[in-house]
Amino acid sequence: MRQRWVAWLAVVGLATAAGAEVAVVAPKDSAVVAFGVERLMEALKDAGQVITPVDPPGENLSQAVQVVLRIDPYLTGADKQPLAAESYRISRSSTPKLTRIEMIATDAPGASYAAMDLAEQVRCGTALTAITDKKISPRLRFRAIKFNLPWDSYRTGEALAQHTETCRELKFWRAFLDMMAENRFNALTLWNLHPFPYMIRPKDFPEACPFNDAELAEWQKFWHELFKMAAERGVKTYIVNWNIFVSPAFARAHNVCGYCRPEGSEHYGPGESNDLIKRYMKQCIRQTLEEYPELTGLGTSLGEQMNAMTPQQRQDWVDEVYLETVKQMGRKVEFIHRAPFSIDPQVTRQSIEASELPDVLVELKFNWSHGHSMPNLSIVHGGAVDDGYWNPLPTNYKIAWTVRNEDFFVLRWGEPEFIRRHIRTNAQPYVGGYFIGSECYIPAKEYAHKDGAFRDWTWAFEKQWLFYRLWGRLLYDPDTPDAVFAADFNNRFGFDGGDQLLKGWSAASKMPLLLASFFSATWDFTLYSEGFLAPVVTGGIDDKVSPFISVEELLDHKTLDPRMYSIKEYVDLLIEQKFADETRITPMDLADMLEQNARDARQTVTDLKDAKVRNPVSLQNELDDLRAWSHLSMYFADKLRATVAVGVYRRTQAEQQHDKAVELLTSCLNHWDNLISATQDRYRPVPLMHLDNKPFHWSLYREEVKGDLEALQVGDLQPSEPAEKAVSADEIETSRDPNDERKP
Repeated sequence: MRQRWVAWLAVVGLATAAGAEVAVVAPKDSAVVAFGVERLMEALKDAGQVITPVDPPGENLSQAVQVVLRIDPYLTGADKQPLAAESYRISRSSTPKLTRIEMIATDAPGASYAAMDLAEQVRCGTALTAITDKKISPRLRFRAIKFNLPWDSYRTGEALAQHTETCRELKFWRAFLDMMAENRFNALTLWNLHPFPYMIRPKDFPEACPFNDAELAEWQKFWHELFKMAAERGVKTYIVNWNIFVSPAFARAHNVCGYCRPEGSEHYGPGESNDLIKRYMKQCIRQTLEEYPELTGLGTSLGEQMNAMTPQQRQDWVDEVYLETVKQMGRKVEFIHRAPFSIDPQVTRQSIEASELPDVLVELKFNWSHGHSMPNLSIVHGGAVDDGYWNPLPTNYKIAWTVRNEDFFVLRWGEPEFIRRHIRTNAQPYVGGYFIGSECYIPAKEYAHKDGAFRDWTWAFEKQWLFYRLWGRLLYDPDTPDAVFAADFNNRFGFDGGDQLLKGWSAASKMPLLLASFFSATWDFTLYSEGFLAPVVTGGIDDKVSPFISVEELLDHKTLDPRMYSIKEYVDLLIEQKFADETRITPMDLADMLEQNARDARQTVTDLKDAKVRNPVSLQNELDDLRAWSHLSMYFADKLRATVAVGVYRRTQAEQQHDKAVELLTSCLNHWDNLISATQDRYRPVPLMHLDNKPFHWSLYREEVKGDLEALQVGDLQPSEPAEKAVSADEIETSRDPNDERKP
């Protein structure tokens, strides 16, 4: 049938005109549609409507206001071309006696999104008689959460293991999947080293599964329920593993892969790839896909335990073990191929295109492990960008960027314009979507808040609701206006300050982006922005003192963003009395940006601290995080200024610069003390993977902050060479062409 729609139920009540009745008709044969319709019903009920069933098929209705939701897979756009999956159109027609709102979607997920869209408008106070027409299609078809599981995890230690119990609770996953669907995420990717023994007992290798029948049955029930809940919300599910890993039980039984045993666990090494392991892996893949028909697909990552193999051998392993097995399944299996970081793109490209598998996704880490940096692609995992994956355009696969967050786990975050710019810059025709997630953080157990600290959320992802809201909704439609997110704040707190609160968050949330853009980092542990930490330094000098980023390390470190001058480059300009390129950003420009952002965030805190809201303590939690980011922004701003002064002082022995550095580093210590004050009553020290699971809290690094100042005072940052040139303080301050309108 070209069109199909069945009566669901009707809403009869006060409606939008006195005495009017509202009828709602929607498909009832889809759990995915029901998810959205339930939210529409809740919104109408909360708006004062009375819900009454209407007999199917919902024709010849007498109500004065009618809302009809139907599915039409042939729905077209203005160009008469069929709209993409998950698209919908909302239109309203009115006569003196009837208002009819029609929602038409290309499929069940689109219908659910349409119903939630209308629900959102109702919650914002829009009368049904005032609904405006719209047509929405997803900007990106694949909008995924990267979720690293705490069992058999890639990284190990308390930071991840503490989430194990929570991640076995289906009520957690129900809430998480609700969040995903409401925010238009449509793919859940579950990552660990070797997932199969938690899902099956391989028929030819029963020894590989460490569980007895009852234990395995519990695991299998868990997976089936999880995948079912996801499907009921229009969320696809994937398992993703690394190579070449087997279960510890299999490794012991066959005396192979010693690195897979607890006593010999290693990420990188030569690996093993004999025929026994190949047969075992192929059976694991085949049997898992057979026993879990509700599982959408799987993915794999090359490079860890494959160091003894040539690039072609690595790809041959994937071809034989994964691609060939998937092709033989007899059902559609969507495949994710993580782009290997040490293989010529042509090797991988030729393999995937030769497989003729449809809709393959090739995953690439955007700016390596620190995607929350700048929206322009500078590096990928392994280093330089190679366009061989997308030039020329691929035939049967698309690129999916992974935007990792390894930079802020404790404080809330939300910067909508960064996300919009990211999508505008990187959603080329060869791009199919995004993964959003972390390697060193699991958004499950709320472990950062002290037990006595008030909170109105249960799980960690609920505290970070704005992060997921912005990424999900904007990946679906980057034209979603800020007014939608401001309304979320208004509905959450029962006030009208949402617009200002969103602006405050946008300003405060720039700090980690600017640090990651200025202080070049690569893999996971090379930066943790909210802590001002770089446990492993890859872009400059490592002072070997602590993970904290010191003045010494800032003095000589390259930037990620090529538009930014490093401090070393900038000091050279000052000493040589050259003008800065007006198209680039100097450290002093950056400091001014950070200070303005801090001021904007603080103004939001000042203006809203006495706001009348339904849950004032919850709002205070948001404002305290804003305060924390504002102090971090000011710390970074004054540290940049101080480091420039130290750099100039070392080169010129200009005492004015020494005195200025002392003054600024004293301010830095004050900013850090304010940061501690904003966080210590609510947040406990937490295990941080970047620190080898040692505890992190800002209070634990006060001595390092103080150490920058003491190093200058006692002479550790004194000049070691004669002055290169005698210059005045005024000359040192000037690096801009006088005709450049920007502030120096």
